[in-house]
Amino acid sequence: MAGEERRARGKKMFSEVYGGVVPLPPEENDEFLKSMLDTLFAEIWTRGSLSIRDRRLIIMGVLAAQGEGDVYGIQTQAALQKGELTAEQVQDILIMLTQYVGYPRTSKVRAAANAAVARVAPAAKS
Repeated sequence: MAGEERRARGKKMFSEVYGGVVPLPPEENDEFLKSMLDTLFAEIWTRGSLSIRDRRLIIMGVLAAQGEGDVYGIQTQAALQKGELTAEQVQDILIMLTQYVGYPRTSKVRAAANAAVARVAPAAKS
């Protein structure tokens, strides 16, 4: 795949994954961002038979295991806004994760997930 086509594919997938929750940063001279778009989003997120929702659930499990609340909140908000998860499913995921990653780590991601639900839920009711 040509460089420009690959970058465009990466940008498109980035936008699909985050649905505006995370704006696409300018890539001008940022080799890290270019690599992320070209590899992670143009190649990894678009390969195989897993849906965006499937991939997001995997990422949420990994983030919970690492206690990465901020990024977990971003994933939760994007999933809610895109209709991939409901608020009830978010809570069930947290209950499930608690049993595998423990209460301290899940407490960190729970706060971020609940904040995301609170941000998205009022918009869904309007």
